[in-house]
Amino acid sequence: MSCRRRLDKSFLQAPVLPLNADTRYVLFSDCHRGNGTHNDNFLKNQHLYFAALKHYYHHGFTYIELGDGDELWENRSMDQIKEIHNDVFWQLSLFYKQNRLYMLYGNHDMIKKYPSFSRKKCSTYPCSVSQSNRPLFPHIQYYPGMILKNDCTGNSLYLTHGHQATIFNSTLWRVNCFLVRYLWKPLEQVGILDPTSAAKNYTTKQRSERRLSEWADHHHRTLITGHTHRPMLSASSHYINTGSCVHPRCITCIEVCGEKLTLVKWEMGTRENGNFHVERIILSERF
Repeated sequence: MSCRRRLDKSFLQAPVLPLNADTRYVLFSDCHRGNGTHNDNFLKNQHLYFAALKHYYHHGFTYIELGDGDELWENRSMDQIKEIHNDVFWQLSLFYKQNRLYMLYGNHDMIKKYPSFSRKKCSTYPCSVSQSNRPLFPHIQYYPGMILKNDCTGNSLYLTHGHQATIFNSTLWRVNCFLVRYLWKPLEQVGILDPTSAAKNYTTKQRSERRLSEWADHHHRTLITGHTHRPMLSASSHYINTGSCVHPRCITCIEVCGEKLTLVKWEMGTRENGNFHVERIILSERF
């Protein structure tokens, strides 16, 4: 199956959410929440991510995660991830309780597409305050794709993770999962990067972005993905990328307010008195 057919398939029965002047969505991708060890790339930015979550929750945004939220290739245990980052899952559970949370799956958390996994592993989380398991996403469904559509103007945004661009990260994901867990993970410790990773290999990144962009141009649709970890938003391209939450010193996301798209970076800043604070910085906008 070609990349184009894999992407087409992702939107065949995709849920459609409203897009109008009053809607507010925030799109995150590639959080790669881990188990708290030195391989947990999310760990260094968890404070930025938590601050951003609180901001979007209090400002009425609906949270949409475009896949690879949890690192389930390098880690076997979802329970460990929930325990280490239970504050994050608590905040996400608040979105879910108000029907303001939607989740897609990517290649690194592809196993979430199976209802048996989500029922068993995503229904509760360990709350450190009450010292008990609390409801997380009791009846959640993880999707391969999602569409935001304005019924008045006909404009729409197509959301998916973007792993469909390569066969190793889609059709052969179980093989790649095995290689990452038992081969590339230990080799990373000595500086050898996974050549199949769109985030770590420049050639693979370019190839994936080209294929995703070609699909968007062919269908004349605005396509928003993650996967490559490289944030993109321009007025001249149908292809948009949220970036990731594992950049060295920041996290990025896309805000959708009405039909205005804003690429945002969250990072640590310093006030004149020397105090640190979390800053929301606009990188680019598209109307």
